[in-house]
Amino acid sequence: MLTSTIKLAFKVFLRRKFFTFISLFGISVTLVVLMVAVAFLDHVFGPVPPQTKLDRSLEIHYAAQTSDNFENNGWPGYKFLNDVKGWVPEAELVSIYSTPQAVVSYVAGQRVKSFLKRTDGAFWRLLDFRFLEGGPFTDDDEKNANPVAVINEATRRRFFGSETALGKTIEADGQRFRVVGVVPNVPLLRLVPFADIWVPISTSKTDSYKSEVVGDFMATILARSPKDLPHIRDQVAARVPSVEVRKPFTRFFAAAETEFDAFARHFFGSHEARSSGGRLRLLIVGLALLFMLLPTINLVNVNVSRILERVSEIGVRKAFGASSRSLVLQFVVENVILCLIGGAIGLAGALAALSAITRSGLIPYAEFTFNARVFGYALCLALFFGLFSGVYPAWRMSRLNPVDALSGRTR
Repeated sequence: MLTSTIKLAFKVFLRRKFFTFISLFGISVTLVVLMVAVAFLDHVFGPVPPQTKLDRSLEIHYAAQTSDNFENNGWPGYKFLNDVKGWVPEAELVSIYSTPQAVVSYVAGQRVKSFLKRTDGAFWRLLDFRFLEGGPFTDDDEKNANPVAVINEATRRRFFGSETALGKTIEADGQRFRVVGVVPNVPLLRLVPFADIWVPISTSKTDSYKSEVVGDFMATILARSPKDLPHIRDQVAARVPSVEVRKPFTRFFAAAETEFDAFARHFFGSHEARSSGGRLRLLIVGLALLFMLLPTINLVNVNVSRILERVSEIGVRKAFGASSRSLVLQFVVENVILCLIGGAIGLAGALAALSAITRSGLIPYAEFTFNARVFGYALCLALFFGLFSGVYPAWRMSRLNPVDALSGRTR
């Protein structure tokens, strides 16, 4: 029965080309926009290499020292983050790293701009970098301030062309480092791992960073299990009020939070990370539903028009004993198939759009691709359109009286 229902659906599509075109156009365009948005969010917040441990990671990206009249806020300082290590003894590791800093080098007389990040040795155990050459620097390299560096593929190409970089010297920000490893490029939107050049924190030109509670650093706390995250978050929250600040400041704020919650807190300008994350999720879902509402309503109207055009056909089938259930199944199957076809067109359009964004270079090192998660979301969206937009028209069709339908009446 299902096979014949599907065959009949395709015959209907070909017989009513205008309705088919309008439906496919609305579905595919809507899904292109939604799938590109989902792929973008997944690219920023999804667990993709080298950030594959997000499900058990908390980050400290913000700190503020305030008083009744003054406020100093920004990135956390090294001293505060180094103290945090002692607050969470059950964590697998705590990694401290700087924000990416723009530095200038000169290669064959040409000025080259790069982003440099200073990290500890734990940084390379936190992230799953794939090394194209060599390997990471170690805790001992950081402890002994060894002038070593890991660079990305683009930096290797800018400094050494097609030659190997391992063991060679690179100059950045007036300092010289020996290259010990080369890794693939990391997109700019991945704030934690992103850089062109990574060097030990201890190679900083001064050690003033060691006394700062607000500065230019960040940290990630890696729990042994996702279930440990609430406890670690509460441990940090309990100790933060005791952080000493210098006059004129009297209070200190920081929080261990997920990357998404951190973004949400910045987005809303709030100090409440978890509540901000929930609000942002609701906002994203709400905007997606509103964006889908108009094309869904239009699709319902198109489907109702298709029914009205097929009143006589429905009347004949009912007169020959077709049940309401079989008629509803026919129409719902038609709608689902139509939406899946539209979804396939939308998928192709989204892939083309993402490829164009990647080639444009608007976001350094970004490579927007579809993975299993994004494809699953796309399939769910297509099925949503098919089912939701087909329920009311199918119900209305099932209530038609055979006599009225044969005479062309729809009430």
